[in-house]
Amino acid sequence: MLSQKTRYAIRAMQHLADHYGEGPVQLAAIAEAQNIPAKFLTVILSELTRFGLVASQRGRDGGYWLAIAPVDITYGDLIRHMRGSLALVPCASRYAHEKCKNCVEEGECRTRALMLDVRDRTAQILDGIRLSDRIDPVPPFAEDEASRA
Repeated sequence: MLSQKTRYAIRAMQHLADHYGEGPVQLAAIAEAQNIPAKFLTVILSELTRFGLVASQRGRDGGYWLAIAPVDITYGDLIRHMRGSLALVPCASRYAHEKCKNCVEEGECRTRALMLDVRDRTAQILDGIRLSDRIDPVPPFAEDEASRA
């Protein structure tokens, strides 16, 4: 699952993408529109600035904006910046690989093989969707469907 911090980062970046080219967007406006605690958003935007995805300007007319065009930012890149990996287990990560503790040898682990496939398919999807792509909200799941999740 994605951490709350990563979900907030995605929503903040979507907000900035919606306002791309309009100039700085104030932190308070992002926080209110996206229902993100302002103090937490400050930390997130600071990290995104260090990653080079967001730029900022201080002062009365300051705020935040995307440092690069939304078409050049994929959701895969964004999640990797915030989480470090798309993999569900450390041994399936392509960029932050670690051997799992208390596991069988990697070359014999069928769970790792499954998780590598999941990671690759997830990467294919998330790397194919850009911040500029239209994503429409979907209605909530029906209660009978939620019970099966």
